[in-house]
Amino acid sequence: MVAHKGGGARASPSSQNNEIAIPIQWPEAAEAISRAAASRPGLVVAICGPKNSGKSTFSRFLLNTLLQRYRRVAYLDTDVGQPEFSPPGSMSLHIVDEVIEDLSNSSVRAPERSFFFGDISSKRDPEAYLNCVYNLYDHFVTHFRKNGSEDNCGSVLPLIINTPGWVKGTGFDILVEIMRYVSPSVVVQLRISLQRKNLPTGAFWLEGEEPTCLLDLIDIESAQQDLLHRSVLVKKDARFFRGSLISEYFRQCFTSDISISTNKELAFALASIPPYQVPFSRVTVKHLHHQVPADEILHSLNATIVGLAVSSDRPTRANSYPWCIGLGIIRGIDVSRGLLYVITPVPIQSLQKVDILLQGLIEIPTRLLQVHGCVSPYMCTNVVHTISHKDLLES
Repeated sequence: MVAHKGGGARASPSSQNNEIAIPIQWPEAAEAISRAAASRPGLVVAICGPKNSGKSTFSRFLLNTLLQRYRRVAYLDTDVGQPEFSPPGSMSLHIVDEVIEDLSNSSVRAPERSFFFGDISSKRDPEAYLNCVYNLYDHFVTHFRKNGSEDNCGSVLPLIINTPGWVKGTGFDILVEIMRYVSPSVVVQLRISLQRKNLPTGAFWLEGEEPTCLLDLIDIESAQQDLLHRSVLVKKDARFFRGSLISEYFRQCFTSDISISTNKELAFALASIPPYQVPFSRVTVKHLHHQVPADEILHSLNATIVGLAVSSDRPTRANSYPWCIGLGIIRGIDVSRGLLYVITPVPIQSLQKVDILLQGLIEIPTRLLQVHGCVSPYMCTNVVHTISHKDLLES
């Protein structure tokens, strides 16, 4: 076991970022990890720390550093409340092949594999949450390790795991289970000034046991200021953050040549786009974290965000959620015709295979529902794109 401790609290501007003053320990830690990856193929790096400690920002910084050496880097995002590349409520594995320009903000990218957990915290169902983490990690091992997937210079893809900021009580127990399952080679702890909120030092998840392989422990301080010397440790508006990711996700319903720069423009665009028609008879609704009486299912679906899944595409682990291929908004329901009206950026070729709707607790952002002068998207009735019984049978 090798341990490293970051230096002082000096901040140094980074060429990778024009807003956050990157602490001097960050480049040192990232370079040390990059060198370790070169000598120890298949490095697994876990990023840990309490909420608002800079885990996501350091993860992006490390990702960019590793991309200087590797053509691709794997990224496993386990934070359902503030995910890095997916909408909230999602857990995903990404294979990243381009540098992240903005270290300050998350952005939506297409995943290698994804689950719709349907909540912003694991507290309602820790067992299902851990099952999703294990399945994503197993997918990475099966498809990018066991099959000999190599990058330039014959190097095996390194994996970065971004963990949740809930590190006390049950959250700590969940983190211990994750760490034991993935057996990281490097663990980076982001530490804040309020010591009681930090994780225990050392290999806390081993509970005194010796690691089974070489283990590097790196402690670094969170970023304190931006380049204008303003604190970046103020509590972030988590609801606003999640709303932004959902808005960015559904912007993908439109081609890049359509200019949408404000919430009002997006709300108008979603109100205008023709939704897909999906017959009730072709889908099963799976309720995550709650139960709904049979006679209330359709009513509960209206104006909700759902995960889109295919029953035949699921992991082999028992009691697993099906893999999620994307999200949709149930914009309306026509009971007399037996139709759901769905808005989604998922291509129709993939949507034709969907036979499960995963309903969780992720809500449409109020910024898209309460725009002055705009009718909420789910209240419109214009329909052009239709997924018919024939389309579904042909798929």
